Amino acid sequence: MPAFDPLTYRYASRRNVVYAKNAVACTSVPLGAQIGLDVMKSGGSAVDAAVAMAAAMPLLEPTGNGLGSDCFALVWIERDKRLYGLNASGVAPMALSAEKVRAMGYTEMPKAGWLPTMVPGAPAGWAELNRRFGTKPLAELFAPAISYAEEGYPVPVNVARQWERDSRRIAKAMAENAAPHEYWWKSFMKPDGTPYRAGELFRFPDYAATLRSLAATDCESYYRGALMERIVAFSRATGGYFCEDDFRNYHPEWVEPITQDYRGYTVCEIPPNGHGITVLMALGILNGMTMPEKRESAEHYHKVMEAIKLAFADTRTYVADPRYMKTKVSELLDPAYLAARRALITDRALEPRAGDPHCGGTIYLCTADREGNMVSFIQSNYTTFGAGVAVPGTGISLQNRGANFSLDPASDNCLAGGKRSYHTIIPGFLLRDGAAVGPFGVMGAFMQPQGQTEVLVNTLDYHMNPQEALDAPRIQWIGGRRLELECEAGEAIADDRHAMLSAERCTLIQQRLDDWCANMGYKDSAANLLTLSRSVGISKRDLTQFFDQCQHSTFRVWLSGIRFQVAKDMMREYPDYSNDAISAECGFSARTQLYRIFKAKEGCTPTTWRDGLSKRQ
Repeated sequence: MPAFDPLTYRYASRRNVVYAKNAVACTSVPLGAQIGLDVMKSGGSAVDAAVAMAAAMPLLEPTGNGLGSDCFALVWIERDKRLYGLNASGVAPMALSAEKVRAMGYTEMPKAGWLPTMVPGAPAGWAELNRRFGTKPLAELFAPAISYAEEGYPVPVNVARQWERDSRRIAKAMAENAAPHEYWWKSFMKPDGTPYRAGELFRFPDYAATLRSLAATDCESYYRGALMERIVAFSRATGGYFCEDDFRNYHPEWVEPITQDYRGYTVCEIPPNGHGITVLMALGILNGMTMPEKRESAEHYHKVMEAIKLAFADTRTYVADPRYMKTKVSELLDPAYLAARRALITDRALEPRAGDPHCGGTIYLCTADREGNMVSFIQSNYTTFGAGVAVPGTGISLQNRGANFSLDPASDNCLAGGKRSYHTIIPGFLLRDGAAVGPFGVMGAFMQPQGQTEVLVNTLDYHMNPQEALDAPRIQWIGGRRLELECEAGEAIADDRHAMLSAERCTLIQQRLDDWCANMGYKDSAANLLTLSRSVGISKRDLTQFFDQCQHSTFRVWLSGIRFQVAKDMMREYPDYSNDAISAECGFSARTQLYRIFKAKEGCTPTTWRDGLSKRQ
């Protein structure tokens, strides 16, 4: 167990560390955690509790997952002293291809409607967990969710906020094509067309009926029975792409977890197509670095962010359905490769680029029982309510995980029928010396590997207790040169980070200016800050800041210096050129400008400098 003080809370929090003797169940909605505890109180295992919670969470938090979601799980079985991995992510319909989507005019996958929907994997995942490790029948495990669906439950505060926000997105999708979204609207909006508010009762009888069907058939009706037929029929009637064989051929997959040692512990993740490998790569990069003693320092945030950026640059390029990946997991986790990535980190921020290893809407839950079994489980729609498509009479709302496919034929993650997409949901698990320490996970799409890395660093480097590790201010890379830092970190750290970002921006701008000079942009005698901005794709404000902070100059002084250096090089290489010719070639609007700059920098005229050059040679 990592060392920490349960009485220390350096960050504002409404929660304390919770201890338990016989069982623990944790998720984002208290009713969901209560279901898991009730299952274990009645003699069920951690796996039973996780399955019961997973079946209830699409009802209790429909803004994060649904009966049409995907899921992943890491399961520790104490008697085996072994960690098992389950990949229950879905696959694209066989009728869909990147070429077909591009022909519709899309340059990237949409997030609403039928195009981003995939065969959901979650129900099959529940059944497979129950089949292999469960001790109670699905009918008993689904009973609490069925009861809440029929009798109703009060909508939680955070769920209500997301409900209201995402209903606007789906309203826009309905305005473009109502058919796929009408049942969703009738199911998840009140009769007056407004979203459910915090504390209002939400009932969903169709959901209860579907769970009964799933329990009676071990979830087979979803893939090879009546529920599958209803999904496919609705897809065909409203412009979808599913066929019966898409579901009949689907099966979840047991996988071997991938690992990375860090500070004496072993961090475990599900292998691709999920991006848990991002966490392992970031930790592998940090492994060879000494973290500052003070956590609330710009140095800490800088090192963590640079490691995450480098890891993300690789995984966003190379991670896909493993059947299509050209790059091996072992290559990405190779210590020599991670050392090479680590060597790129200095005290200045990087513009992240993929290396060459060959040289949100989600819920998380975890459980533990008195026997020592533990489950780390995650389930997701992707964006809040997912595709906004729900199948009439079933309570099944479909995820939009296909939105993470690329339409670039050169990408390993390019859309193809029967293929799994790049996946953002990642359950985590911590071991030490081969024994279980416990499950961990966070929610939030592309924040997940960043959040996991930060929580692990907080726990293992700074010895924070679990609640404190979660409460600590977070920093998030959101792409390019953009970061978001939680305000609790303080203005001083934000200012230091801003300085690092300026350095990162300087590097990019310098590269653009070098290219501009190589293409002889300086020859344009009418060049000014506006024309330069248009040529290099950098705003006038950023260019002005660059010249001020990085060059300690102005654009005009910098440009004169470039032209002066070119003029001297030409005089060396072409001694017969006249001063007028050289002045014109360098972009000076008049010969007098050439004379003035030589007088200022060399203390003589161009002719005198030429004469001196001849003597020196």
